[in-house]
Amino acid sequence: MRVLVIEDDREAAAFLVKGLEESGYAVDHAGDGTDGLHLAANERFDVMIVDRMLPGLDGISIVETIRGQGIATPVLILSALDQVDERVRGLKAGGDDYLAKPYSFAELLARIEALLRRANVPAAETRLTVADLEMDLLARTVKRAGRTIELQPREFR
Repeated sequence: MRVLVIEDDREAAAFLVKGLEESGYAVDHAGDGTDGLHLAANERFDVMIVDRMLPGLDGISIVETIRGQGIATPVLILSALDQVDERVRGLKAGGDDYLAKPYSFAELLARIEALLRRANVPAAETRLTVADLEMDLLARTVKRAGRTIELQPREFR
């Protein structure tokens, strides 16, 4: 799993990156909002951890921008701003979760795992297609070259 960490505090970022790598994640780090947005918009990540207050471009602007571009990667916002209205602002901007600093690393990992579980729920495939053969699993119909093939339930299974 690939994680993007956008955090300007070098010590906090080093702790976070080290802990995530030791937990088995591949981690990319950006030290400011401009570089973070560039990575978020141009690379594929499974989850992003974005600090609220960053030089160059703040975390809320990053989240709003990537959501505006149709990027649905789960985002965990980290912030020293722990007031309810700030958390609500972060979530309404498109953040999927919000964790106030200081935080427990175990809680951060649990929140990342929860975000990944929700993001990786595969949509049930209801239509199968191979060349000109189509099967609709919900309607229980089969077509070849646009023509319906009548099958008994046992044949369909």
